[in-house]
Amino acid sequence: MKESKNPVIEAILKRRSVRKYSGEPVDKSEIRELLIAGMYAPSARNEQPWHFLVIDDRSMMNQIIKIHPYASMLSGATHAILVCGDENLELSKGYCTVDCAAATQNILLAAHSLGMGAVWLGVYPRAEWQESIRQLFALPANIHPFSLISVGRAGVQKPVPDRVKEDRIKWNKW
Repeated sequence: MKESKNPVIEAILKRRSVRKYSGEPVDKSEIRELLIAGMYAPSARNEQPWHFLVIDDRSMMNQIIKIHPYASMLSGATHAILVCGDENLELSKGYCTVDCAAATQNILLAAHSLGMGAVWLGVYPRAEWQESIRQLFALPANIHPFSLISVGRAGVQKPVPDRVKEDRIKWNKW
């Protein structure tokens, strides 16, 4: 992997999905920084159609593990963040999922920059997972769960793979 002197590029290249945590506490102020980073994501027409539900209750995280087949890492996480789209704030129909994806990515990059580990757990487009999450958290009808982000202090350091595929880069036409 090519190194970069640019801290933003470096964070993008080095961020990994972390599913194992050290157990060290994460301060509420750091979680707030993650949420602010999410709120600064780009969105269609700057609608910002998202809401963030912070979960730090162990019993709730254990219930998520029962609902979501890929959420076992929550057993070691200090927090989870549920990123939701609000259809009442989505004036550009169809863009809410894209906007929530951008917010999710911002949170993941912010977690990495703060020395935390995080992983994106998809909820959308799985209707059964969305409905179970909706019921668990008593979400209003206009709020749609998009992603869960597992957060904690990283318990592992993962190597950076080489993902550059020159054959997937085109210039001006296919």
